[in-house]
Amino acid sequence: MYLLALATDYDGTIAHHGVVDAPTLAALERFKGTGRRLVLVTGRDLPDLKRVFPELTLFDLVVAENGALVYNPATQKERCLTPPPPAAFVEELRRRGVAPLSVGRGIVATWEPHEKIVIEVIRAMGLELQIIFNKGAVMVLPAGINKAAGMAAALAELGLAAANVVGVGDAENDHAFLQACGCSAAVANALPTVKDECDIVLEDHHGAGVAELIELILCSDVRMLPAKRHGILVGQDAAGTDVYLEPHRGAVLIAGSSGIGKSTLATALTERMLEKSLEFCVFDPEGDYGELEGAVSVGDARNAPSLDESLALLRKLSANVVVNTQALRVEERPTFFAKILPPVLGLRARTGRPHWLIIDEAHHVLAAARQDVGQVIPEHAPAVIFITVHPESMLPAALKRVEYVLALGPESAKVIDVFCDTLGEPCPPRAARPGQDEILFWERSRQRAPVAVKALRPQQARNRHVRKYAEGELPKEMSFYFRGPGNRLNLRAQNLMLFAQIAEGVDDLTWEHHRKAHEYSGWFRRVIKDEQLTAEAEAAEDDETLDAAESRRRIIEAVHRRYTAPARESR
Repeated sequence: MYLLALATDYDGTIAHHGVVDAPTLAALERFKGTGRRLVLVTGRDLPDLKRVFPELTLFDLVVAENGALVYNPATQKERCLTPPPPAAFVEELRRRGVAPLSVGRGIVATWEPHEKIVIEVIRAMGLELQIIFNKGAVMVLPAGINKAAGMAAALAELGLAAANVVGVGDAENDHAFLQACGCSAAVANALPTVKDECDIVLEDHHGAGVAELIELILCSDVRMLPAKRHGILVGQDAAGTDVYLEPHRGAVLIAGSSGIGKSTLATALTERMLEKSLEFCVFDPEGDYGELEGAVSVGDARNAPSLDESLALLRKLSANVVVNTQALRVEERPTFFAKILPPVLGLRARTGRPHWLIIDEAHHVLAAARQDVGQVIPEHAPAVIFITVHPESMLPAALKRVEYVLALGPESAKVIDVFCDTLGEPCPPRAARPGQDEILFWERSRQRAPVAVKALRPQQARNRHVRKYAEGELPKEMSFYFRGPGNRLNLRAQNLMLFAQIAEGVDDLTWEHHRKAHEYSGWFRRVIKDEQLTAEAEAAEDDETLDAAESRRRIIEAVHRRYTAPARESR
């Protein structure tokens, strides 16, 4: 369930001539019975609304006075979002014969053609007020107060994001809140300008149109929207067609060899999420996303993340969170992940947030043997992105949830074959090898061959894993081992700082053994992926005039200069 709430206008939408009929009430009750929320967004003042609509308790919250007031029918508590109208302003309108004139908690309302007098008085008194029209009605409110502002306050109270809300309306004053919703609809009797801006134009009028919309939501949920509305743009295929990840269809696997650009692609996808106000949470075992724009990071290379702090941030609206477990030992990270995943999934089930989960190093935190995690992964796992070098080592229960495979690198076709072999499924037809800046994009359920897609590049500068390599704990297979001739030592350097410390202390024979074998530059190239550091190490390895002390000094100095200096631009 992705669309979690319906926000509806009153007059001209659920109500016809001010009355909500029995079939419309029955449709609203059916919607509410699914566990979804109802929000009424109206220009009427609250006393008048209570008079004409006694079934107000059907709604979780009411936004009245065109956004100025939020009312909870269950508790009967009112919250005004603006100061009361200036008394001198109201008195001057009355003195000039503006009638009828309605004064609410935050709104002043009249009818055309009195807007001319209203504008004159606002100018004469130097007031910061705005006029909003609604089919002949003239509503005066403080600047910035409209139905969208009121709905935002109501959704914050409910803990829901606008992306998970369907809005429906009919008139000029509905534009703002409809545009703010994740999906917008117009009843058949809506103004043409409203219809032009909505995702869905209903066939029926007034309440019957709302009942039609409710049926559509209950039957289709987010599937009723085109991919470009809620999908995440990956890039374009050879024909120039946009390619999207649709959140409801299943999980995503980003796979390829180490250093091929998986985290770069994931970063670009988070930028598309930000553009659509979709919230994300990144599980970051190795500190690759500590500088991700638009997100708050919990934990770093020295400090383990707090479970409570991570969840508290995720509960906040508009919060994107990176949970960095780099400070934990490698063997501790899957256990932490197993603890945090259930409450995150529970939050998502209640509120729809975070809209996307991104799980890096998925072969480790979701290893095939981790049945404790497999038991909490839901049967349908939409909008989850798994990133891995080794899909064959992942928990089969997670792989079964995958709909999209995004394979990177020269062996991208083999990546898809490995995925299928792991699940015991037939492999799709082989595709042409992708070109530069292209990936293979495969939709598992559509029985098509993978297609080459030119993937979007992130706009933000990428931090080249400086903290991860400098201070974190690389896996055993990626660490450097000072063993010396005959493997008489076994000193593991799981990051660059330890490498420098051990290098300073080993004997000359051990140092020279690895230098002559070009193992320092080889490690920098293969694991650290820093071409400049690799080049400096190669120069020290190739220069036969250098003794052990000088070659050691040069390489250690290069490590410190590039990884312990103040923050630098992405290399």
